[in-house]
Amino acid sequence: MKFSRRKLLEYWWTVPVAATLGGLGFMAHYATRVTFGKTRAGTPRYLSGHPLRVARAEDLSEVWASRDFSYTVEGRSVPCVLLRLPEATATSLAVRGAHFAAFSRVCTHLGCSVLPVRDLEAVALTYNYRSDHPVLGCPCHFSVFDPLRQGESVFGKALYPLPRVRLEVRGEWIVATGLEPAPSGQGV
Repeated sequence: MKFSRRKLLEYWWTVPVAATLGGLGFMAHYATRVTFGKTRAGTPRYLSGHPLRVARAEDLSEVWASRDFSYTVEGRSVPCVLLRLPEATATSLAVRGAHFAAFSRVCTHLGCSVLPVRDLEAVALTYNYRSDHPVLGCPCHFSVFDPLRQGESVFGKALYPLPRVRLEVRGEWIVATGLEPAPSGQGV
């Protein structure tokens, strides 16, 4: 079959239409994946490390108080955060009626540092996410992680929950004794 220039120009309009439809299809796929493809926090599989004293329960006297620390597992030092929660979660630690949980501060999207965000208006304006309690937010690509849902990604590009830190009580100290590996080789 031989095409003339005139015939080719008659069908030239299909190129931008196909490109537009392809772009819209990709955006719909990406939006669906980021919105509905998030992995839930399951049963933790901790990598054991040396016990590390993080804080005493009275050091975090207010709900949503936090303490940053670094935990070393398998020769890697991972920045983490200990939070006092207002209620128990499946993997939180209870100490004299107070609840504590700790998470890696390495975002599961591209490895940026996650920060506790206590100002609910800042969460709404900066991260475009409405929450009724403080969250952990990644300032690089604006993913939001919910500490009351075991560090699950609830908004943004991150698909995986933050790795959890295993906590124990030893005497008066809250001690870190293990850390979940980063999901699918993401982050540190």
